[in-house]
Amino acid sequence: MIHVPDQLVASQVKYNGEAGRAFVAALPEQAEEFLDRWGLRVTGPSMYGMASLVLPVERVADGTPAALKMQILDEETEGEPVGLRAWDGGGVVRLLDHDAGTGTMLLERLDEARPLSSVADTREAMGVVAGLLARLVALPAPEGMRGLGDIAAGMLADVPDAVGRLGAEDAAVLKDCAAAVREVVGEPGDRLLHWDLHLDNVLAAEREPWLAIDPKPLAGDPGFDLLPALMDRFDPVDVLWRFDLLAEVVGDRQRAVAWTLGRVLQNGLWDVEDGEPGLDAEQVEVARILRAARG
Repeated sequence: MIHVPDQLVASQVKYNGEAGRAFVAALPEQAEEFLDRWGLRVTGPSMYGMASLVLPVERVADGTPAALKMQILDEETEGEPVGLRAWDGGGVVRLLDHDAGTGTMLLERLDEARPLSSVADTREAMGVVAGLLARLVALPAPEGMRGLGDIAAGMLADVPDAVGRLGAEDAAVLKDCAAAVREVVGEPGDRLLHWDLHLDNVLAAEREPWLAIDPKPLAGDPGFDLLPALMDRFDPVDVLWRFDLLAEVVGDRQRAVAWTLGRVLQNGLWDVEDGEPGLDAEQVEVARILRAARG
C-alpha cells in the first residue's frame, strides 16, 4: 500500500482545494501505475513536501536507487522537468524519466537524511548555496519558460489592492518594494532560476557532495533567487554578510537588492491574498536592512 502522509493531504486541501483533494485521492493508483511502467519497487517509507509525494525506489532490473516524485501539475511544477533537463545534473538532482501528462518524475536518489540544514556552521552552508547558485544561474532559460517579467508585472498590478488591506507600516514596506521592482522590471533577465534554493532543498549526494532539489524554474534575473537563503536560520546581524556573498555570485549588487525586494513583495502579496493580518516580520526586517544598504 502507498501511504499518503496526513501533512501532504492538509497542505493540498489548504492550497489547492478540490483539485488538491482529487490529486491526493489519485496518488496510490498513480504510484502503482508508474512503479509498474518504469519497473520499480518501493524501498522505504513515503516522503513528502508541501506539494509532492516522493517514494524511495529502485529499478527491479538492476537495483539502481531512485526517487519517484508525484505532484500536482501547475504553472510552477510543469517547468521542473524542463529545468532539470537543461541543468543535466550540474549542481542539481538528475532527471531519469518523466511523464508529461501527470508531471510524475523519476529522479536520481540523493541522501534525504542529510540536507544542507544538517551542517551546523551556517557560513559553511551558505558557501555551498553560493556555489550551487553560481552554477544554476549560469545557464540561459530554455525557450518557453515562464518569465520573471510577466510575474513582476502581475505583482505590480496587485499592489494597490494589497496596500489598502494592510496597516500603514506594512503598506509602506510593500510600496517601497514595489518601487524597487519598477526600476528593474524592464530588464527581467533570462537566466534559469531555481526559485526555492534554501538549506532543506540541498541534499548530500554520491556523485557530488551537495545537489539542489525541488526547483520551480523560471527565466529571470538571478537576484530573484536570493531571499530563501537569507531567511534560513534567520539572523538580522547576518543578513548583509549573506546577501553580499550571494550578490557577488550574481554580479550586479544594486539589481540584486531590487529583485530581492521583489521577492519580499511577492511573498507579501501572497500573505495578503491568504488573509494574513500583516507581512512576515522577518522579511520586513530583510527589506529594511537592504533598503538601508541601498541608500
